[in-house]
Amino acid sequence: MSAQGVGSLRRRLSGLWLISPERLWLLSIALHRRGHWMLAFSVKQLNTVLYHNSLEPAASVGADIELGHYSHGVVIARNVEIGRHVKIWHNVTLTAGRPARIGGVRSSGPGSRIVVEDHVKIGTNAVIIAPRGRTLRIGRGARIGAGAIVTDDVPAGATVVSPPARVLLKEAAHADADAHATGAEIGFPEHSPEPPSEESPARR
Repeated sequence: MSAQGVGSLRRRLSGLWLISPERLWLLSIALHRRGHWMLAFSVKQLNTVLYHNSLEPAASVGADIELGHYSHGVVIARNVEIGRHVKIWHNVTLTAGRPARIGGVRSSGPGSRIVVEDHVKIGTNAVIIAPRGRTLRIGRGARIGAGAIVTDDVPAGATVVSPPARVLLKEAAHADADAHATGAEIGFPEHSPEPPSEESPARR
């Protein structure tokens, strides 16, 4: 069986699980659209208790949404629209809804939105934040890498990756911090001049 066939079989088998996070989310959305807000909220809370997520019933989601690792830690706000064949891994946050500010004062206009188009994949620990009063769009077929922070539109088919991690040696980091602190206390500049070389004549 090909890799595509294995993936299709896996999706069909996961669909048999009646209380999967995807099914509970879609049920809460359907109840919310029919005006059964308390029932929708109850299903959302059940989803949260079972799978430790926060999936807003007011969001718009494609029927074939996939949530990796049982959606643990996934947080999706109400002003989010998700297309078809989208997969979201664990600990992902999609937050929107903040209105624009005019002169430092919150306006009464529409809040921000996030639109995730079809065939998008969002890696674990990614954070997508819509700017105030704007719509942030993730283009069709885009890939959001693990740990990426997205605050602007992503073109269709593009891949977003997070900055590489830096390694700080514990002893070196502490020694450097202590040196800077001591220099500041006694009035020396942050970078003291280098000592004279052995070839320079000594003062008499």
